[in-house]
Amino acid sequence: MLIQEYNPNWADNFEKIKEILNSSVLNYILDIQHVGSTAVPDLAAKPIIDIDIIYNEDFDKVETALEKLGYYHNGNQGIEGRAVFRRNGKIVDEILDKITHHLYVCRADCLELQRHILFRDYLRKDELTRKFYEKLKYEIAEETQNNKAKYAILKQLKANPFIDYVVELEKNTNNE
Repeated sequence: MLIQEYNPNWADNFEKIKEILNSSVLNYILDIQHVGSTAVPDLAAKPIIDIDIIYNEDFDKVETALEKLGYYHNGNQGIEGRAVFRRNGKIVDEILDKITHHLYVCRADCLELQRHILFRDYLRKDELTRKFYEKLKYEIAEETQNNKAKYAILKQLKANPFIDYVVELEKNTNNE
């Protein structure tokens, strides 16, 4: 099954990865955030931990530190202000290679970073919205017969308008 019921180990797994990342990049960053569906209690998700490292101006130092941990920079994949990092397979780490995760390094002013945090925070506090999003994800997984590539494409088409709507709701809530 592509989508799995919420697992409290996801939060623990994030903390394990964060501890390792902090040991290398702490002096060059502002924060490390657990984002995506695994960061929302009681939300079913693909069992992949999404992590945003937030920096202001020391990208080169963050990149060098991550390379020493066994990551390589994989471009921005079309999102300005966000860099994607992947494991390089050259340095083996029991935690970083065992726990499936996506690692992003985002400028503090990156719109995608703000989108991640606003959406996560809204889902954490609004059960009805969380349930609706979960149902939508299950429907997309079923429609794509749990095919990861097809799921990603269809999620962009079907879920992104909903995510954008929720982000606007959260922005308006924060501005009141």
